[in-house]
Amino acid sequence: MSKKILIVDDQNGIRMLLMEVFSNEGYETYQAPNGKTALEIVKTHSPDLVLLDMKIPGMDGLDILKHVKSIDPSIKVIMMTAYGELDMIKEATELGAIMHFTKPFDIDELRLAVHTQLIETTPLGS
Repeated sequence: MSKKILIVDDQNGIRMLLMEVFSNEGYETYQAPNGKTALEIVKTHSPDLVLLDMKIPGMDGLDILKHVKSIDPSIKVIMMTAYGELDMIKEATELGAIMHFTKPFDIDELRLAVHTQLIETTPLGS
């Protein structure tokens, strides 16, 4: 079964780019332009990982992160931020975000990070 990724960003171009990249990688992808839609998707589809923009009109990234973690603490969250939001990054980490990428990010680095977080760990042994 393919892993599920939710992309939350108010910029349509970024959502479309990331949807295309991760769909081509074989992931089941969902997108949301705002917190309300994102949380509905989390409740109905239980994504394995959320790529979450820090600055979203209405409910900001930290609020969305808190709600995602209250719905399912096992969902991994990678924050996407604009330059200079270090205080928010620190708080996001304390709330359970596993890492962050500063925009504009290197798409290959983001792909690798997502893949590393979602790779299934198989026990070693004979």
